Amino acid sequence: MSKKNKDNKKAEKPQEEPQVEQQLDNEQTQEQETNQQDEAQPEVTVEQLQQQLEAQQKEYLLLMAEFDNFRRRTLKEKQDIIKNAAEKAMVDLLPVVDDFERALDAMSKSGDVQALAEGVQLIYSKMVKYLEQQGVKPIESTGKDFDADLFEAITTFPAPDESMRGKVVDTTTKGYMINDKVLRHAKVVVGQ
Repeated sequence: MSKKNKDNKKAEKPQEEPQVEQQLDNEQTQEQETNQQDEAQPEVTVEQLQQQLEAQQKEYLLLMAEFDNFRRRTLKEKQDIIKNAAEKAMVDLLPVVDDFERALDAMSKSGDVQALAEGVQLIYSKMVKYLEQQGVKPIESTGKDFDADLFEAITTFPAPDESMRGKVVDTTTKGYMINDKVLRHAKVVVGQ
């Protein structure tokens, strides 16, 4: 090897050593910083953890008690609503009862059958109007196709003609719906 090459190799070696040393210094600095950060964070003791656990348990018990109180209160309110739901309906029916009492009193005192019939017709009209205001409507049944969702067949009867087969021939008890829900099924005779 020539002298120049040897000098170049010697010159290169010292340059490599400072880089390695610098890397070692950087790693040591990082370790020291990590250790300092670990030392800066306080250690959590078992007592502190127990205190935190107790605090959370107390909070949990309070929340459970509040929820239980809420559940009881809403259940009581719901029962009160159900219990008193019919109150308005009953108050609105009292005038009809009053009219029936007047009609009964008039029947015992009067002999005019036509006037009594008109009075009863007025009471009936008043009652039907009240039911309509509450969303109650009669179910049309006679002559309609039998529908098990709306009608209750109490018997079958030979159909007077072929067109009445499977249809309602007679209605013994009128059915009613409230807000598109069956309140009472119509009791019908079905042609067969």
